[in-house]
Amino acid sequence: MINIDGSWGEGGGQILRTCLSLATITGQPVRIDRIRANRKKPGLAAQHLTSVRAAATICQAQVNGDTLGSMTLEFIPNCPPQAGQYSFDVTQARSGGSAGAVTLILQTILIPLALANGSSQVILKGGTHVPWSPPVTYIQEVYLPTISHLGVQAKVKLNAWGWYPQGGGEVKLEVTGSKQPLGTLQLLERGALRQVRGLAVVTELPSHIPQRMANRADNLLQQAHIPTQIKPVRERGLAPGAGIFLTAEYEHSCAGFSALGRRGIPAEQVAETAVEELLSFHAQALPVDPFLGDQLLLPLTFTNNTSQYRVASISKHLTTNAWVIEQFKLAHITIEQDQKLVRITPQIESGFW
Repeated sequence: MINIDGSWGEGGGQILRTCLSLATITGQPVRIDRIRANRKKPGLAAQHLTSVRAAATICQAQVNGDTLGSMTLEFIPNCPPQAGQYSFDVTQARSGGSAGAVTLILQTILIPLALANGSSQVILKGGTHVPWSPPVTYIQEVYLPTISHLGVQAKVKLNAWGWYPQGGGEVKLEVTGSKQPLGTLQLLERGALRQVRGLAVVTELPSHIPQRMANRADNLLQQAHIPTQIKPVRERGLAPGAGIFLTAEYEHSCAGFSALGRRGIPAEQVAETAVEELLSFHAQALPVDPFLGDQLLLPLTFTNNTSQYRVASISKHLTTNAWVIEQFKLAHITIEQDQKLVRITPQIESGFW
């Protein structure tokens, strides 16, 4: 059994999720101590507990410590990941419900299902666009298109929007799995910017709010001489919510930036936050945004050769994720801080994989 210190590096939930994904794929038992020790409320929250149960379901794992607030977990897979029909609801993990992010559960089970034999369909219920996690729109517009170049066949449909704190969102994930190594990635240059496309959206709020977000973002980007196509929409949802989601499409890569509305924050200010992040990234002339930088490590561990990419910043999320993967001895990861270069050389030796 591999022992992992959950307080290492960034010390958050990503350590848990990466461990679950790797254990599920390889069949390697893992014990994680001090889970989320660096967080204000340490231990398993609703979305983390749901991730544990989702991963356990697809590999029939024996689990010890799968309770809310637990800071220790043992996860012992009993079979390779199984394709199938699944449904996981974050709201069931805690009395009174939860807006825990469904994208974190999605990222825990996506690569295991992509490496399983057969097709899977997964319904995920909870928060779809909530703080401190990738929004579903980012998964659709940036993450899935990028890993599709590796051979990951997956698509996500947003059935219902779910904002913090009410949640109530629903996503359908479809994965066509194949027990074959993924393709490699060489992403050192991004090429020219083609356009910025975006979505300014509200639920249960007046239609002038997304229009104001879209107008402000469009004006700022046009001032920077960047072609834009931002669509204001009013969707139906369980509760009021607002946000803007921008995708910068380059010749060789995509990058995503977003901001969520809050009571008392003008729509224009929400748009400005997302645009500022996008313009800051654009000025660096690097192909991979900071969020995608750490999310690419897991799929690139299961390729047939060395991959490398340059990222806008070497985040603590990235270095922590690299450390976890190396504890499983699945890949050697080199990070060149000065060049902002990440290189992943798979070293897969044992387990179900």
